[in-house]
Amino acid sequence: MENLLRLVDQDQGVFQRKWTLVNGPLIVGAGPSGLATAACLREQGVPFAVLERAECIASLWQKRTYDRLKLHLPKQFCQLPKLSFPEDFPEYPTKRQFIEYLESYAERFDINPKFNECVQSARYDETSGFWRVKTLSVANKTEFEYVCRWLVVATGENAECVVPDIEGLADFGGEVIHACEYKSGEKFKGQKVLVVGCGNSGMEVSLDLANHDASPSMVARSSVHVLPREVFGKSTFELAVLMMKWLPLWLVDKLLLILAWLVLGNLEKYGLKRPSMGPLELKNSKGKTPVLDIGALEKIKSGDVQVVPGIKRFSRGQVELVNGQKLDIDSVVLATGYRSNVPCWLQESEFFTKNGFPKGWKGKSGLYAVGFTRRGLSGASSDATKIAQDIGNFWKQETKKPKKRSMACHRRCISLSHF
Repeated sequence: MENLLRLVDQDQGVFQRKWTLVNGPLIVGAGPSGLATAACLREQGVPFAVLERAECIASLWQKRTYDRLKLHLPKQFCQLPKLSFPEDFPEYPTKRQFIEYLESYAERFDINPKFNECVQSARYDETSGFWRVKTLSVANKTEFEYVCRWLVVATGENAECVVPDIEGLADFGGEVIHACEYKSGEKFKGQKVLVVGCGNSGMEVSLDLANHDASPSMVARSSVHVLPREVFGKSTFELAVLMMKWLPLWLVDKLLLILAWLVLGNLEKYGLKRPSMGPLELKNSKGKTPVLDIGALEKIKSGDVQVVPGIKRFSRGQVELVNGQKLDIDSVVLATGYRSNVPCWLQESEFFTKNGFPKGWKGKSGLYAVGFTRRGLSGASSDATKIAQDIGNFWKQETKKPKKRSMACHRRCISLSHF
């Protein structure tokens, strides 16, 4: 791996243990957030290393998304720093096109992650002034410890899928999958499928199932904002961004809801209740993203997709709803969302909260976070730019005085030998 200095290499039983000193920041995660940070560091002239637990970049996009997925926002709001989407890409690139863009992005900025490296723990060592990041590569039967001055957490908001504990689900008997395992409705043709969740994933899975001649029922346990993806040929998101430059958030929310009512009509009669809080305020305060409709509402209005209330319990081949209604079903798709996995491995209690979200992009002792702002790809790009500039300033100051920097590094390496 480039820019690394091996310190220790010794066998201990089945696994090898190795120490590596990272010359520059260590980035955990090779999704869009990690790639964006690496590219910005490359532009700053700062060396780096990237760790990825999967065997490819953007594993969430490559392995845990359905076939029909497209970007929900226009491409100009989804491109990463320093490289635009190809001009011949459509306004809403497909999953395959976005992956191609990320692969070309990694190649353009010479980003070569170390794959199959699953981080087990990361903690800051006060004595040495370094972060100690322990990883496990089961494929190579190797345990590694990376020692770095700067640690960038880029594992994102959606590292782990959320599987709710629902009474009787284990006794259901039919196929139960999370939305991250769902690829196409083709295999569910002719089946009665219960989709648990009415967010963007739940809506799109229900639409895809209906398009493949399945009979989906979508559980809307709580209220949800549904907005048209476009209003009079203009992206709703782009329209909101423009209005936010001149109007207060509460007024933009009201205008968006008026436009949604004009375009989509009253959705409450179809079982979709709107929250009392506006869509942008809800996004900012709770992180709950509004649904951008791309055809699911038409299926709901036609009856091809049934909207049902919350679940009380499952039984063999059946589900009982909170209103007492019972439905015979063949399969279940859990569109129940994702969560951060940072609390599982990062030994730090001030910057990251218990639910795995940071209080900004910069913490203490060289700790950074990118892609956790709940502002999608544009938020990740903004974080990446700030982080690279911040680390770049430190890097340039130190490299101006090579002798002093060399002595400081020597002292730190001596302290590392006492671990």
